[in-house]
Order: sequence, then structure tokens, then C-alpha cells
Amino acid sequence: MKTRIDTEFVLVFTLVAFSTCSGFYLPGLAPVSFCEDGKGGDDCQTLIQLFVNRLDSVESVLPYEYDVFDFCKDDNERRPSENLGQVLFGERIETSPYKFLFKKDEKCKKLCTKTYVKSKTEDKNMLDFLKRGMQLNYQHHWIVDNMPVTWCYDVEDSQKYCNPGFPIGCLVTAEGRAKDACVINSDFNKKNTFYIFNHVDIKLTYHNGEGEGWRGARLVAATLEPKSINNADADKPTCEGPPMEVPGEFNSDVKITYTYSVSFEENNDIKWASRWDYILVSMPHTNIQWFSIMNSLVIVLFLSGMVAMIMLRTLHKDIARYNQVDQEDAQEESGWKQVHGDVFRPPRKGMLLSVFLGQGTQIFIMTFITLFLACLGFLSPANRGALMTCSVVLWVLLGTPAGYVSARLYKTFGGEKWKTNVLLTALLCPGIVFADFFLMNLILWVEGSSAAIPFGTLVAILALWFGISVPLTFIGAYFGFKKPAIEQPVRTNQIPRQIPEQSFFTKPVPGIVMGGILPFGCIFIQLFFILNSIWSHQMYYMFGFLFLVFIILLITCSEATVLLCYFHLCAEDYHWWWRSFLTSGFTAVYLFVYAVHYFFSKLQIVGAASTILYFGYTSIMVLIFFLFTGTIGFFACFWFVNKIYSVVKVD
Repeated sequence: MKTRIDTEFVLVFTLVAFSTCSGFYLPGLAPVSFCEDGKGGDDCQTLIQLFVNRLDSVESVLPYEYDVFDFCKDDNERRPSENLGQVLFGERIETSPYKFLFKKDEKCKKLCTKTYVKSKTEDKNMLDFLKRGMQLNYQHHWIVDNMPVTWCYDVEDSQKYCNPGFPIGCLVTAEGRAKDACVINSDFNKKNTFYIFNHVDIKLTYHNGEGEGWRGARLVAATLEPKSINNADADKPTCEGPPMEVPGEFNSDVKITYTYSVSFEENNDIKWASRWDYILVSMPHTNIQWFSIMNSLVIVLFLSGMVAMIMLRTLHKDIARYNQVDQEDAQEESGWKQVHGDVFRPPRKGMLLSVFLGQGTQIFIMTFITLFLACLGFLSPANRGALMTCSVVLWVLLGTPAGYVSARLYKTFGGEKWKTNVLLTALLCPGIVFADFFLMNLILWVEGSSAAIPFGTLVAILALWFGISVPLTFIGAYFGFKKPAIEQPVRTNQIPRQIPEQSFFTKPVPGIVMGGILPFGCIFIQLFFILNSIWSHQMYYMFGFLFLVFIILLITCSEATVLLCYFHLCAEDYHWWWRSFLTSGFTAVYLFVYAVHYFFSKLQIVGAASTILYFGYTSIMVLIFFLFTGTIGFFACFWFVNKIYSVVKVD
């Protein structure tokens, strides 16, 4: 049905999606007003609380909580309630000791001093962990008024990049090579030395509400600049002096004093609804999106036109010829009509195919609704964890279509073990994903990472699966089995027809391998940005582009599968059931190959645990994508085969 959406509707809808996704006002998130001390009230806060999130690194898949690194802690630490998506992504937000009164500038305010005594094993371990964090370039992620505190700096071509995180510190190696952030300051030059960023200059920009119908002011930007300063007097810091050095060898006691300065700036040109724009505009590669997507769209539309023209012209001639010739001549004909008595012969392993198709339908509907909601702005970066929460909840609630599709197709294949079919639909693929996820979680737990899912959350996920998804799958299967089997347009012969010798290109494996190239070609650029957002911790917000790519993928998978299916039927090979699923499903294999390439060429991940986690989570993505693309190809081919055999005369 989706493939028949007319072009005008797709273009109009795409333009609407782009325009919707360009503004980042999020429905349901209300702005917070701030007032000066003594002027506050219920509608205007005076205290600005800075929250800290987990720390992560591009060199490690293991995120850690803020407290693990022995930074200054809040005396009255609170954790805001987190949604399911935040917990699954390993976000751990908590209050910090950084608290500011609105419009009250602070200069070099001391937070705390941490002392590491050489003779204490506990202190040595804590300092080693801190140094390890600097070596692997772990990044802080701070939040003010639900907005990331960014570190903005100049990059090539005099462009400014605003990073939603900033490093703990940096390292100058034993060879004298400055790593990561150490390149920003020529004073960071001592060999085998760590430089910790123990001071931050924070600047909060606000939009004044005078004359705009609301009291106080609203924060529209939060930036900082990290600095490394060794204060001569820890009790009375001046925030001046040489950088704070932490020697590579722990030969003497180390004392680190943490300080901050905060200033406020008024800017009424930035609206609250567009306060994320300065971060998103500075994100690298965003300009590539337009060119790459339009390029991909032109190529795919051109290929689609070619495919459609070949199919319609050739098929039209075939059907006209088959319907005009006498039965005697037809015996000498070759082509797809000759296999009409075998084309609907039930496939081998029909049980497994029906289970895969049920799960694929569930994933397809879930993906469509999630991307649609994301384009409407409900799942923007401001609403943390919403994307994952939405996906999980939708998947749980969509058990009924999975059960129905699986049961109906299994009945069409002539299957009778309906109990096994229902159980496999409800448990097989989700069970594989959960087992993989559980093993990854064990590794995270052993490593002490904040991404390790708490036991209570695991129980909640199992409760959602067995308490809601499984019963809904059973309900769907009940209605699927009650319905009659899908009626085929032609009868199936009792004796299978001999399949003639096939050429290289019409053999199963070459056809399946070729079938995945075109769909992968239209997604691999978008895939780069998605992998960047997951593993390089860059924000992903181009949901308008992603929805367009989703539609392109839908069309391309359908057309590539139908085209190859037609060629195989013309070669009198009627084993199309599994082949149609595997042809478009093979796109997932290319996805895996690209993920391997991305791991070795783009990431600097080190350590066995991080490598296992990367490939463990990638395997889940590949399985889901395999079911998703395979299902699209199968149903396109199923519709096509039913259509062509219903319009041709068969005696």
C-alpha cells in the first residue's frame, strides 16, 4: 500500500516534515522563567541548578556516572526521574554543586579540594581512574534548564563548533605528543603529564521577558570554557597561574582545587523556541545532508522510473501475448506463465518464514509511527530518551499485528501447528534480542558502567514483554487463524514441475546478493550520521531527512525484489517465497559490513569490552533491519505475484 502513495503526496509530506523538523519547539515542554534574588515566586525561579549527566568517550563504549570520577559532589544530591529510554541509553542525571542565583555574577568561586595521598591505596586507585578517563578523552555532559552546556570553539574554515560536552582533561604522552584537548594550549607541553580541567568559565545567555507578556527572563544559551589552573593557595583561589599538572607517575601527593566563574548576558534576538539552533547549526556535516539526500533521491527516482517502465511494458506485452495465443502454442512458450501450477506451492520452513514476517510487520509499523512522531517534534533532542521510550512502547503494543500476520500466512502455507507458530512469533526474535542485550548488560555490570541496566528495569522490560506483548500476539494470532487462508488466483499442481538449468544471474545466491545493493545505496549516507550519533555521541535531529530515506528505502526494497522475482519467474524458477524475503533482507548484511568498516576506519575504540559491546549492539541492529527490509520485499513480491497471475487466463 505504501508503495502506491502518489508522488505529489510524498513530496508535499516531505516538505511539511522538513519544515516541521526545522523548528525545535517541543509540544509539552514549557519554558521556565528566572528572576533576580528577592523577586521570585511560583512563576519565576531565582536559583539555577546545573545538572550533570554520565561521562562518555569516543574511545570507549563504557559510560560512567559523574560520581565515579571523584569530582565535587552535591551535598543534597537528587536524581530527577528518568524515563525508560534514558535508562536504556545509560543516562544518569543528578544534581551538581554548581548552583547560581540569576543575574548574580561569580568570579573564581571554590567548590572543593580533592587530595590524593601517595601512601593510600584508595587514593591511588581514584587518581588512576581519573587519569584513565583523561587518557581516553572522557567528556562531561552538563545540563542547565534542560539544555546542554556547550563548549564552543573555532574549527577549520573559521567555523564555530559547539560541543555539548567537554573533556575531563588531556594527556601529553611520554614522547611529547599532545593528545586531544592538549593541543589548544602551548603551556600543555610537559611529557608524560595529565592536565585536568579544574576550572570552568560559564556564560548564561537569557531573553528578557519585559513587554512580551511573561515575567522574568528565559535562558536561551549556556556555554563554558574549561581551563586548567594550579592555584597557589587552595583556600583562596585566584584562578590564575600555571596549568594544573597531574604527573603520569604518582610519586608525590596531588591536590586538585575545583573552581568556577559564572556570568550572565542578555540577548533578546534569540527566541526560547529556537534556543537549540546555535548547537544544531554548528554540528559537523549537516550541510552534506541536503546534497547527499537529493543526490540519493534523484538516483533512486531515476532507477524507479527505469524499473517501472521495464516492468509495465514487458508485463503488458507478456499478458497480452499469453491471453491471445492458443493453448497449443502456449505449451511451446516459455516464461512465467508456465509455472502457474507451482508458483503458490507452500515454501519449505514455512513456519519460520511466517514468524519472521510477523515480527517484521511489527518492526515496520513501529518504525513508521516513531519516525512520524519524531518529524512532528515530539522526539527532538530536548525530550531526552523519548525516541527509545516511544520505540519500546510501540513495539510492545504492536504484538497483535505480528500475531495476525504470522498466523494468517502460516495458515495459507497449510501449516497446522498453530500453537508452535504463536509461541515462536511471540518469543523467537524478541528472545534473541533480549539474550544479546542481557549478555551486553553483564559486561557493562562487570565493568561498573552507568549503562548497565538496573535489575528492576530488566524485570520491568520482561513484564512488558510477557505481560502485554505476548498476550497481544496471542490475540492477533487467534483472529489470524479464524480467518480463511489467503485465496490464491491459480490452483497448485499435485506434482512439482522440474526447474530448468539456471544461468548464473538467475541462481538464488547471486540474485539475493545483488538485491541488497540498491536499497543499501540509498541509506548508507544516512547510516553514517546515525552511527555517529550512537558511537561518537553527536546529536541526531534530522528526522525529516530520515523519514524521506525511510520512504525511499520502502520503494527501493519493493522494486528491487519485484524486479528480481520477475526475472526468476521468467526463468521458470518458482521458489520465490524465501527468495523475496532474503533479497531485500540482504541489505542487513551490507549494513553489518559497513558497521565493521566504520569501526575500523572512523572509531578509535580500544579495549576488548568496548569491542564486544560494539558488535553485540550492532548485531541487534542488523537483526531488526533484516526482519524489517525482508518483510517489505516479501509483501511487495506477494502482491506482485498475486496480481500478475490473477490477470492472465489459465485453463
